[in-house]
Amino acid sequence: MRKLINAPADVVSDALRGLAAAHPSLRVDPGNGTVVRADAPRAGKVALVSGGGSGHEPLHAGFVGPGMLDAACCGEVFTSPVPDQIIAATMAVDGGAGVVHLVKNYTGDVMNFQMAAELAEDEDIEVTSVVIDDDVAVEDSTYTAGRRGTGATLFVEKIAGALAEEGAPADSVAAVAREVNERSRSFGVALSSCTVPAAGTPTFELGEGEMELGIGIHGEPGRERVPIGTAAEIVDASLSAIDADMPLSGSEVLVLVNGMGGTPLIEQYVAYAEAARWLEGHGATVVRSLVGPYVTSLEMAGCMISVCRLTPELTRLWDAPVETPGLRWGR
Repeated sequence: MRKLINAPADVVSDALRGLAAAHPSLRVDPGNGTVVRADAPRAGKVALVSGGGSGHEPLHAGFVGPGMLDAACCGEVFTSPVPDQIIAATMAVDGGAGVVHLVKNYTGDVMNFQMAAELAEDEDIEVTSVVIDDDVAVEDSTYTAGRRGTGATLFVEKIAGALAEEGAPADSVAAVAREVNERSRSFGVALSSCTVPAAGTPTFELGEGEMELGIGIHGEPGRERVPIGTAAEIVDASLSAIDADMPLSGSEVLVLVNGMGGTPLIEQYVAYAEAARWLEGHGATVVRSLVGPYVTSLEMAGCMISVCRLTPELTRLWDAPVETPGLRWGR
């Protein structure tokens, strides 16, 4: 195992100390694994809280700030945050207008966020939960009942965060989060495995010349293993799976070509070129795009493509100003 770390047990807390040093606009508690906007709580503003296991950076902690999340809870690598973390973050950002929990659909995440929401009720904090389940690859995979929450989490956090920043009520913020989830689909492909520091060995093994279609962001099994293909073939497999589940022809779309952590940006742009060509050829119009490692899986090589069918209102909210460590424009 070759990693830029001090000790496997300290990876998350050390990384959070680095986040705090690099971004003093955030209130970071490395010991408790929480990241909060410096100006929280804001009276009268609906607060957004998300989180999950670490190892997917910049998701979620890198998306805390104006226009996105009010707080994030960071579990150990690929391990759900515990209810104590979630309730601490929820209480830290509650401004009296309610809190919306954005939860990726993994059994541990859903259970722990639900427990935290019940604890919040005891503190007279109104919590609404939205579960994100955009992955079309498989259902009832490792860690999951139903579809997994993956790349579209970024879409939900950005668009719901923009509406919350405008002062919308909690029911409207939760409704737009659900709308984005319903209008989004993702599909990932792995060219290599990744190694959790505490484990010290690869999460799974790929044979020489193999790739995994439909991989999860924790290395969960996908649909099948096939010989490594070209970028065009990988993109075709990904977008064909998305299109089969959510027809794209005639839609204006937001497209994310997401590096899984170990794929260089030059290759991600090769994939995006193929995605743009595929979508145009299948009757979709790309009106917004994003390329880069935003929802990663440690050092896994590969990419995930996420597509959201936009409306004029969703496009407006996507374009709204945002200022976080991992995403910023318009401010």
